[in-house]
Amino acid sequence: MSGFLENLEASLHKGFINYKHNKYDRYKPELLVNDSKQKQQVLPSLLEELDRCKSFLFSVAFITDSGLATLKSHLYDLKRKGVNGRILTSTFLYFNQPKVFKELLKITNVEVRLTTTKGFHSKGYIFDNHTYYSLIVGSSNLTAHALKQNYEWNVKLTSHENGEIIHHFKNQFEEIWEDAEPLTEHWILQYEKRYNQNSDQRLVENVIEFPSEYEQNALKDSIKITPNKMQEMALKQIQALRESKENKGLVISATGTGKTYLSAFDVRRYRPNRMLFIVHREQILEKAKSDFQRVMGGPDKDFGILSGSNKQTNAKYLFATIQSISKDDNLRRFQKDEFDYILIDEVHKAGAQSYLKVIDYFSPEFLLGMTATPERTDDFNIYELFNYNIAYEIRLQEALEEDMLCPFHYFGVTDFELNGELLDDTASLAKLVTEERVNHIIDKIEYYGHSGEEVKGLIFCSRKDEAKELSKSLNQKGYNTVALTGDHSQEERMNQVNRLENGVLDYILTVDIFNEGIDIPSINQVVMLRQTQSSIVFVQQLGRGLRKHESKDFVTIIDFIGNYKNNYLIPIALSGDQSQNKDNIRRRLNDTSYIKGVSTVNFEEIAQKQIFKSIKNSTLNSIKILQDSYSELKNKIGRVPYLYDFITNHSIDPLVLIEKFENYYKFLIKMREELPSFTQYENQVLTMLSQEVLNGKRKHEIILLDLLFKQDTISKKEYINQLERENCYVNEATLQSVKRIFNLSFFTSVDQNKYGNQPVIILDDNNNFYFNPYVRKSLNENNYFKIFVADIIESAKLKNRTYISEQPLTLYQKYSRKDVCRLLNWENDEKGTMYGYKTKYQTTPIFITYHKDEDVDSSVDYGDEFVNQDILRWFTRSNRTLKSKEVQEIIQAKENNIDVHIFVKKDDDEGKDFYYLGKADIDQDTIKQTKMEDSYKPVVCMNMVMEKSIDYKLYQYLTSSE
Repeated sequence: MSGFLENLEASLHKGFINYKHNKYDRYKPELLVNDSKQKQQVLPSLLEELDRCKSFLFSVAFITDSGLATLKSHLYDLKRKGVNGRILTSTFLYFNQPKVFKELLKITNVEVRLTTTKGFHSKGYIFDNHTYYSLIVGSSNLTAHALKQNYEWNVKLTSHENGEIIHHFKNQFEEIWEDAEPLTEHWILQYEKRYNQNSDQRLVENVIEFPSEYEQNALKDSIKITPNKMQEMALKQIQALRESKENKGLVISATGTGKTYLSAFDVRRYRPNRMLFIVHREQILEKAKSDFQRVMGGPDKDFGILSGSNKQTNAKYLFATIQSISKDDNLRRFQKDEFDYILIDEVHKAGAQSYLKVIDYFSPEFLLGMTATPERTDDFNIYELFNYNIAYEIRLQEALEEDMLCPFHYFGVTDFELNGELLDDTASLAKLVTEERVNHIIDKIEYYGHSGEEVKGLIFCSRKDEAKELSKSLNQKGYNTVALTGDHSQEERMNQVNRLENGVLDYILTVDIFNEGIDIPSINQVVMLRQTQSSIVFVQQLGRGLRKHESKDFVTIIDFIGNYKNNYLIPIALSGDQSQNKDNIRRRLNDTSYIKGVSTVNFEEIAQKQIFKSIKNSTLNSIKILQDSYSELKNKIGRVPYLYDFITNHSIDPLVLIEKFENYYKFLIKMREELPSFTQYENQVLTMLSQEVLNGKRKHEIILLDLLFKQDTISKKEYINQLERENCYVNEATLQSVKRIFNLSFFTSVDQNKYGNQPVIILDDNNNFYFNPYVRKSLNENNYFKIFVADIIESAKLKNRTYISEQPLTLYQKYSRKDVCRLLNWENDEKGTMYGYKTKYQTTPIFITYHKDEDVDSSVDYGDEFVNQDILRWFTRSNRTLKSKEVQEIIQAKENNIDVHIFVKKDDDEGKDFYYLGKADIDQDTIKQTKMEDSYKPVVCMNMVMEKSIDYKLYQYLTSSE
């Protein structure tokens, strides 16, 4: 308790007296705001407090479905842990819809009461942490916009249980709670009547996602339809293509972002004599034609359809299926230059012979292709077909940020357990359709719910027989569902889609036939009952619900996660991170703030552990995966890519390639690219620069390389000036460290041999830097070598952007023992003898593997553990006493100006790198000599007090067991 009070007092000192006060800051008062530029939101702090509290109280005037959805998976996990809460809300101004009260009733570990207190407008969240309380109070109601997007001010405070302020809040809450009415089904029925009768008195607040501007305007014939922000930008880039004399262009745009309207706007601007719009399915034709007619206006006779049942071939603007237009007798009806402008929808299918036949036949002035997923698995290069002219590209994350899509709440939920075993890849049909699993599915889809009054859902199953049997079972449980597979005709599919849209059906169960090419804007729930086979298919299925519609404010995505080997694809698909870097993917799973707008990504705890397990067991750097990613990027840019291209195109992390192949030249040879041969020494230099500079962890080496790449010599003074201009810390120890890196004296003899055994850069007696003669000769005479070195420099600059140049180590970045020796200016790489810690050059780096393998030797099975986000209970090596020299060095670190740095990794699967958690001080009152638990060898333990409280998400990730 004394430790908490000391921490709280120090935090309050920092918050209210002097912000420069450094000791403890975990409990400091904070202003919580939504600021997209600073990547700040109110929601993460609320969830953080919710996840670790013992109970909670919410007093909020307004609640929306979407706001409640942001908490549902967390409340579910709290229920599993026996944690309960209370929510006090109101009927003030009839803002709260009856449906949100129905949703609140589903959350059985939360008691809800309604107050009739006049003008009830509070927004406060109280979290009981046993001996202290956290409080968030300010302007944010329980709505998704208030927690993620709106301009809000909230203050987060921490109080001891005896603090006066928390008693004021609690007393206020209890006073209103006692007079409030419990939420019941009967109360909801009565409120629903009053709500409908008082529609004219309801508060209108900007918490609902409305359809985009052009869709609203489309309902008003008197208003000219105008492009949205994305479309304006795309139109400019398409026009720029034409002005540069290009006659083809490719638009890559996420599902639901208005590609058809975009193309109509461009046709309206281009004003062709005749236009041809090609689609792959007949049911899309009528919608495309009507959208064009809305945008362009003009008589009906100007717009015609060419399909199996229509032959309006004389229309000025012709909309055709590929099946019809590709038939010889239809093609011959037209001259090769008949159409000035041709558009192809879903153009990723254009590798098919029917498409190529049509494209080869016609010679339009301009050809525009549109797709959400240009990536192909059949080796056909769509980019090449359009001369590598990407007119515009907007993927899922950007579309969400631009508010072009319906927001979504994704829930990764735990699939059914049979006899304690989760369903896996080999589950039989009998296991997939047991009554217990059907009930489990119903529990989840009912708990996580949907926006709007009636569910309109798509359920993606793993196989046809599962879809059919589950449909029967759901119908027996009172739902109206139908199973559709590839065996059904287009007519039957569209008939069932219409029944779904009209409220006759609750769900359509299918396998893959609705991945794309079907437009059901009213879909408000997408259920995934199958393992993720590819990130492309995942996004396609997610996208079925992302079109905006007046009947919904958001779409619910419920993904049932079993024991599947491909679970690692889920964070890849949601984030769009194609780096194949396990650390990146773990971060995307642990921190989902990459989702923009009011959308959220949530995982139930057990489901999240299944994904971590899959990441651990996956081989993301297999030759097959790397080759596929390489080919995809090469296809996209139309040439052999450089490392820089991988970064700027958000593809493989170059470090993944380097770790496997030593340098990029060797990787390209493996990919069978024809390249001029490099000498052994040139290869060694590339390996050295790739493995020691490319990671960008210190800017100093990059700057020196860059300077020497552009001129033969650089004086030490010029180098220092450039470092200062780029805000790098400068001292003699660091300059000497850079010198040792480039003359190789820092490295072990094994690495020196690998890097060529001679200095790459020399600092002479006149304090001038220059490349050694062999390197300079290669740069002057071997253009490919020069290109590869330049590529490393430019790529390293990009990688360095995630690091702070003003100090050696950046909080929460990852470093190996060798990195730490280098960045702390040690004379040599001492990773081989570093082990858990070492004191040298006024620094003590401490390395901790938090979860050790079960078979680890008891003599090194130290009990290191975090007490909380501020305190690490740490053990020295075994056979150490309080009198040991190395122990005394650490105990007296502060007096001797020795900096103690803490590095932690979750387990050995994380590889060689550790998260940097900052500096720490030793709590002298906690130092004691004890014995190892199993071996009884002497050991010294002490509490390390972190200089900065550890980020909660990282702390949660490191400490949680799988």
